[in-house]
Amino acid sequence: MKKLLSKVLALTLVSSMVLSGCGNTGTTDKTADNPETTEEKTEENTETAEETKQGEEITDLVIPKLATKEISGFNLLYTQKGEDFEGLSSLMDGLLEVDHDGKLMPAIAEEWGTEDEGHTWTFKIREGVKWVNVNGEEVGECNAQDFATGLEWVLNFHKNDSVNTSMPLEMIEGAQEYYEYTKTLSKEEAYALTAGEGSKFREMVGLDTPDDYTLVYTCIEKKPYFDTLAPYVSLYPASQELIDQLGVDGFRAINNENMWYNGCYTMTSYIQGNEKIYTRNPLYWDTDAKLFNTVTVKMVESNEIAFQLYQAGEVDYVSLGEAQITTIAKDPENEYYDYMVPDVPAKYCYQFQLNYHKLFSDGTEDVNWNTAVANEAFRLSWWYGLDLKEYYKRTNAVDPMVCENNFYTMKGLVYTSDGTDYTELVRQEMGLPEPNGETMVRLDAEKAAAYKQQAMEELTALGVTFPVTVDYYIAASSQTALDSANVLKQIFSDSLGDDYVELNIKTYVSSLRKEVTQAHLHSFIINGWGADYGDPQNYLGQQRYGYDNAYYSTTYSYINDLTEETEANKDLLNAYKEFTKMVDAADAITDNMDERYKAYAKAEAYFLEHALTIPCYYGIGWCLTKIDNDSKMNAQYGIQNDKMKNWDTNTEGYTSEEKGVADQIEAFAESK
Repeated sequence: MKKLLSKVLALTLVSSMVLSGCGNTGTTDKTADNPETTEEKTEENTETAEETKQGEEITDLVIPKLATKEISGFNLLYTQKGEDFEGLSSLMDGLLEVDHDGKLMPAIAEEWGTEDEGHTWTFKIREGVKWVNVNGEEVGECNAQDFATGLEWVLNFHKNDSVNTSMPLEMIEGAQEYYEYTKTLSKEEAYALTAGEGSKFREMVGLDTPDDYTLVYTCIEKKPYFDTLAPYVSLYPASQELIDQLGVDGFRAINNENMWYNGCYTMTSYIQGNEKIYTRNPLYWDTDAKLFNTVTVKMVESNEIAFQLYQAGEVDYVSLGEAQITTIAKDPENEYYDYMVPDVPAKYCYQFQLNYHKLFSDGTEDVNWNTAVANEAFRLSWWYGLDLKEYYKRTNAVDPMVCENNFYTMKGLVYTSDGTDYTELVRQEMGLPEPNGETMVRLDAEKAAAYKQQAMEELTALGVTFPVTVDYYIAASSQTALDSANVLKQIFSDSLGDDYVELNIKTYVSSLRKEVTQAHLHSFIINGWGADYGDPQNYLGQQRYGYDNAYYSTTYSYINDLTEETEANKDLLNAYKEFTKMVDAADAITDNMDERYKAYAKAEAYFLEHALTIPCYYGIGWCLTKIDNDSKMNAQYGIQNDKMKNWDTNTEGYTSEEKGVADQIEAFAESK
């Protein structure tokens, strides 16, 4: 079987690793780069590293998780949230997974490949993969039919709404037609559909199961990157037997006690907002995998509490905020000075996701904001004016400018045939200078002032009053989020002026989605997208106008709500429509990947030059850890990066000397 692995798998840049395809809010993530060092290890350094390796492997891991990142449910097919993927990826396995370099690896599929340059893909399912219950007892065998059932569930509008549909709709033959077909049915009729032989699903959708251990997907056209979708939940399995037991509504709302597992662990205890315990799956298919006996996740209100737990020896990892980094790194006598190391870089590319259809809490329209944000000069004044360096320090006080982001698609996702990162094509299209490590390269005070004056003149004529109130929501319980928000508020004041905009910090209790974004209350959300698969379409496709499965268009920006052109929004809608045409045209190029990437780069440059979204930062931070971050799965796509499998650990922790960053910390300590 000829195996075609896309170049994204072979060319990974450690310093810019990134979605799971998914949205991830940016107020709490603290992750880090792994800077290279040119210093060769001396004999003395080697001896020091060996001394710190005297600890033992951890058998029962304990890690903290912010309460704002609690999972929303246990049905992986019915979510696109990064928080859910982080919490559930260790419970369920898909066709493929990745290694610590981001390379695709076998999982439930032991072989895969294409014989026709990506038009059809064959996955050979390994025999003996067991479904187990919460107690680790066998309840069935996971085979090819379960993957057909999973895809039917995803594509059935009444079962899964439109969640996770965009990928199969644009790739798999007949998927769009089946999805539209289910929308025409009553709920009862759609609920009765299955993926069994002779079903409507098999008749319409390009998925075949020649036997219980073979899956054949037929793509709409050549998709040489289709296998990068295999680690994502769109292609995950589901048991029809379990669905029949629980009913469709019951399966959608499964919990840790009644779900079936085929992953590394079962979740034997779950106290919402408090604690969850993962227990090793005794029947896990990968008998060679290094797993913990248990993993306990302690939900905490803030990173400060997590740090206190680490100090008390109650958790084995903690990400570090600005104050903690500064306190530790500025004091060589601090007990953690030698143990501050780069965290795993977040796979999310964070943006200011603007809301073009904002409402007040009573459901009436926020006309002042909606009129202002539809104005291109208003948005461009933010693009050229917001100096975010102080905000970057909240994530990386040692090297804040490594967090600078000027793109929508994440670095390291795909490369041209000569090894050029796709985002470099975008940079060239926009004429942006290369990062200098000192100041944001898109800052231009003169342009920002000119666009501000233009916006105030144009918007005053439309009845907008100044300053424009900008509602920004954070978790009420997080002091870290409040501190970051206050830094951002000062940046808005210093960069744009109090006469122009006023950042209004507001709070939600437990769910940003349920309390804020579903109600359209936000002016913007700082949110990150992590790719579901290895292609720019997965980023740019989420922003298209007129698509009900474009995640950001329907979930954060609400641009799809604007169906009528008005004097205020005409230019905005025209820009979105032109961008959508460019994305669709790029997606149609399948025979030359370099040309495909060039076309996407033009579309992304257009999107950014009109400031339809505003890039914010990369999550590249620092941590204290007894887990070797270099042993974790690490890819720019899929949901696997948090799977707790084959992790190396050391009860004594890992040192900056071992990770080659001691000089960087020393330089920071000596700086003013």
